Amino acid sequence: MNRSERNALLAMPFVLLAAAGLSWAGSQRGSLTAGVPVFAVASGLAFIMQWIALVPAFVLRSERFFDLTGSITYIAVAATAVALSANVDARALLLLGLVVIWATRLGSFLLRRVRKTGKDKRFDEIKRSFPRFLMTWTLQGLWVSVTLAAALAAMTTTIHRPLGLYAWVGLAIWLVGFGVEASADEQKRRFRSDPANRGGFIQSGLWSWSRHPNYFGEIVLWIGIAIIAAPVLRGFQWATMISPVFVTLLLTRISGIPMLEKRADTKWGDQPEYLAYKRRTSVLIPRPPRG
Repeated sequence: MNRSERNALLAMPFVLLAAAGLSWAGSQRGSLTAGVPVFAVASGLAFIMQWIALVPAFVLRSERFFDLTGSITYIAVAATAVALSANVDARALLLLGLVVIWATRLGSFLLRRVRKTGKDKRFDEIKRSFPRFLMTWTLQGLWVSVTLAAALAAMTTTIHRPLGLYAWVGLAIWLVGFGVEASADEQKRRFRSDPANRGGFIQSGLWSWSRHPNYFGEIVLWIGIAIIAAPVLRGFQWATMISPVFVTLLLTRISGIPMLEKRADTKWGDQPEYLAYKRRTSVLIPRPPRG
């Protein structure tokens, strides 16, 4: 066992402990099922689904259904939270609907992409090591449970309030984020489907205003979810508002932008056109290109 494998195994307890702590906070004032907090059941389901999917994925040494499993997990976890909660209200149903719409759109998009490319380069080394592969799937469970935390707290709480200004503002923000993410993904799909663009990089449409507009849209839509959830959060439940912060840090500091920027620099870093694109285009927040 090499160092990276040992580190992966050593990190596992901390990942699960973090999820357990957030589940405890989000479960306060929440519904119970068979004496167990519904929030905790839903959060635990996120990990169980990853570990079940891990088995055939490792046997086949395949990552082709990793992203699809993540999207299905979002839907299953949110639906479980609503199904097991008592006195489900309009806020819970609204949040469930938004999660289902987002996960269905993103999951189908990622499935089409991986079918076309045949692989995900991020997994070339990881899938050869069981400890690292296990850690990757476990981290996806953490990603789902933490990202959904604010929504889960609002779905499972026993405190209810009518939909009001926060809900409509949050919905408007979600719609903006969802629209930006979906539009950016579609623009990039069309760009890559054109043989004339083979080996090139997109710098048109939303991609002329931001080098990662899809990530901007995802961050914004989860901020919208958190705003919708906020009016019914109490006490330790406010810890679940880490959800949009977690998404932002993940995409801007860990697995999103840093990885893609490094890959792009390696591929096009010696091309004047790409260097000019980087100079004039915002990394994340869309804005008119600099002259």
